[in-house]
Amino acid sequence: MAGAETSNGNAQRGDTLPNGDVYVGNFDGLVPHGMGKYMWTDGSLYDGEWDKSKMTGRGMIQWPSGASYEGDFRGGFIDGTGTFKGVDGSVYKGSWRMNKKQGMGTMVYSNSDSYEGLWNEGLPDGYGKYTWAAGNIYIGSWKSGSMNGRGVMQWINGDTLDCNWLSGLAHGKGYCKYASGACYIGTWDRGVKDGHGIFYQPGSKIPCNLEVSECATDNDGTSASSSSNEKVKVGLLFLLQNLCNKWGLRRFFHRPRRISNGTTPIFVDDSGNHLPQDPPNKSLSSKEHLQNSDVHKDLVYEREYIQGVLISEQPKGKHSGMLDSGETQENTWQKQERGPMETIYKGHRSYFLMLNLQLGIRYTVGKITPVPLREVRSNDFGPRARIIMYFPCEGSQYTPPHCSVNFFWKDYCPMVFRNLREMFHIDAADYMMSICGGDSLKELSSPGKSGSIFYLSQDERFVIKTLRKSELKILLKMLPKYYNHVKAYDNTLITKFFGVHRITLKAGKKVRFVVMGNMFCTELRIHRKYDLKGSTQGRSTKKQKINENTTLKDLDLAHAFHVDKSWRQALFRQIALDSMFLESQSIIDYSMLLGIHFRAPNHLKTATSHQNTLESSGITSAMDCNVPLHCEDANSSKGFLLVAHEPGTTVGGSHIRGSMVRASEGGYEEVDLVLPDTGRFRVQLGVNMPARARKLLESTDAVEEYDVVLYLGIIDILQEYNTSKRVEHAVKSLKFDPLSISSVDPNLYSKRFVSFLERVFPEQD
Repeated sequence: MAGAETSNGNAQRGDTLPNGDVYVGNFDGLVPHGMGKYMWTDGSLYDGEWDKSKMTGRGMIQWPSGASYEGDFRGGFIDGTGTFKGVDGSVYKGSWRMNKKQGMGTMVYSNSDSYEGLWNEGLPDGYGKYTWAAGNIYIGSWKSGSMNGRGVMQWINGDTLDCNWLSGLAHGKGYCKYASGACYIGTWDRGVKDGHGIFYQPGSKIPCNLEVSECATDNDGTSASSSSNEKVKVGLLFLLQNLCNKWGLRRFFHRPRRISNGTTPIFVDDSGNHLPQDPPNKSLSSKEHLQNSDVHKDLVYEREYIQGVLISEQPKGKHSGMLDSGETQENTWQKQERGPMETIYKGHRSYFLMLNLQLGIRYTVGKITPVPLREVRSNDFGPRARIIMYFPCEGSQYTPPHCSVNFFWKDYCPMVFRNLREMFHIDAADYMMSICGGDSLKELSSPGKSGSIFYLSQDERFVIKTLRKSELKILLKMLPKYYNHVKAYDNTLITKFFGVHRITLKAGKKVRFVVMGNMFCTELRIHRKYDLKGSTQGRSTKKQKINENTTLKDLDLAHAFHVDKSWRQALFRQIALDSMFLESQSIIDYSMLLGIHFRAPNHLKTATSHQNTLESSGITSAMDCNVPLHCEDANSSKGFLLVAHEPGTTVGGSHIRGSMVRASEGGYEEVDLVLPDTGRFRVQLGVNMPARARKLLESTDAVEEYDVVLYLGIIDILQEYNTSKRVEHAVKSLKFDPLSISSVDPNLYSKRFVSFLERVFPEQD
């Protein structure tokens, strides 16, 4: 091709390259430099600026498919700001980084949906606004293309949901304002209401609740914050856009890579234009309530949902029956200003204690982990098997400087607990990150009956409890036998201990801690918790103290739980072994901690809704479930499925170690639990155990049934039957039935404990 000399000295000519590509434009020596056109053999064309053989500056590129881009290039990549038009008609205008949407940008999709906000690696990520073609709008946080974090969804008819979101579904505490003026404040679980909440009728005065949403209400009860917050957020979007245009990030690489046309991000919109609004009261229809709004203007209702099904509703302050109360009782659940726990912050009473604990555990685990793993020896047990270290604020030869107070650290039996953590497959790095990472611990808002304070790691895998000196002695005394018991029985239900520590402050105050596994660390919401000892004296909860976070007691339990026959046999075989061990150590006052996740109740969930649930979760046939071992027909209302176990596909639990249980109905095969719309879980003894809860209604002979998932374990195993307990038994026996009180001989306690649980888990007919 002919060439010519340009005024700036660069040669302008056209060349066919050895690989068949064609370039026409300016050169600097032998490389493209300046303005020029480049055509690849597949038909792709670039027309724009070059810098030493790399596309850099402004330009336009077209692909054979019809897609095109016009904007900034850098180092051979689309990098900066520009407009991309997809072959499907979609258009993106905004920031790019290395061929991917990155930063602030606006996308109009082929179906006329639009997104304006932050992007990361080609997907909506950060803060943004999504508008559906139908007019529905979501403004809030995104992660990897789906609604994730805090956000507000507004439907075209005026319904609004201000909630936490997870993978495109409402998940967590939220505030739902209906176009009618009604309001619901409560909790959602994967897109459906789940748990307790408060419903305000149209016209009722809605109080401000900063925990749910920073809202202000007018005299008519309408929210004054929705529109103002939205304006602020939209204004913020445009501010971010201007900043991103100024601070665009760029990198230097070679020739461009293919760019996808872009697809609609992951979101959940049922194509409806409103939120489903349950009737305000079972005794009146929605229409009747609206007609009588003047009469009931200030009525507020306490509600409870299970998996989206309304199971109870009563006017606030009136008498109502809880799900599993054996008698009519006052439901005093109220929206609490503080949840069951709070994150420890700087200035919190436990702040320095938390820092000391994290420093000590980080030091101990870091010191013991490099030691080659070996079997424990007799000298690894006892109070003399310990690590002691002083942590001055300014640091020392062995410890780093820190911003807490001076303290002494003692770690008991480090090799034993290192081996216990190994038994339960807890990685040392994960253990330290969970407890000692950048996040703070969480403190339970109310201490236990013993006065102990409980803390949770941020990921809630571990519970940290303060110990009395007597409890520490008992634990160290029983530790050798405990270690052998845990080692011998994979499926033991006894509390899992992972570390025992002591902090001594300068004033001489000593605080002792034990780190345990959290048996309720699960993706499923625990709707009810019970502490079951098998005794009756004082084993009920005062009705005025019951709320959604209450751990109930023996006499509060009105359900019996029916599990697979082989599971029941394995369960009581292990309960007997654990009870025998505790009896041999003269331990009493232990209890079975039972957590219950309720599926939607069978008598309220129709076959049609169940089938829809299966279809929406992608489970439409036995083939989709890897051939269920126990699956009712398509008209079943069962809230879960059991399928053959498939390693690597299930969600386990926190530090699961034991063998899997086998289902007798499936030929004694190991099984997984499939919960529609939720996930697939590994079933083990006391973990993710499906069952059917049955309750005989008092007024009739009818039976109320629920599909449930159970979590159970034996806790509080550090109380010996000592002299004080013998005295307590003697004194209480003068007033109460000696067999009904908690403090009894270990042998009797063990037998009564097992006998009571046999009634809780009866044999099936």
